[in-house]
Amino acid sequence: MTQLRIAEAPVRRDLAGPALRAFFNIAGQWGLSNEQERVLLGSPGRSTFYRWKRDLSGQLPQDVLERISYVLGIYKALHILFSNGRQADEWIGRANTAPLFGGRTALERMLGGQVADLFVVRQYLDAQRGWG
Repeated sequence: MTQLRIAEAPVRRDLAGPALRAFFNIAGQWGLSNEQERVLLGSPGRSTFYRWKRDLSGQLPQDVLERISYVLGIYKALHILFSNGRQADEWIGRANTAPLFGGRTALERMLGGQVADLFVVRQYLDAQRGWG
């Protein structure tokens, strides 16, 4: 088991740069604050977060990669569902009457702090695309 973890570490480090670049680009398009970005990444320590944001590198824990993967999937689904990029990017900040959101925004749901909060938004969008 220890050998498997050691073998996975370089892969996570190799993925860190592209994953962080994509995440922070999307966060910028969505107009997220640093604190919102931190929550979406699993609330890492402030120094870790700012190091990731500055260097766009480092070793990312598996749950952070999973969170970034969901954010990328949400972004992609929105840009498939909406032909207008601005409309796609603004969707997460608009109140939604779907039962999953109960009048709140998708971003509010995503900021619940759990990986599952990102998963359910991604699942909802995949269903809207006919993938669910």
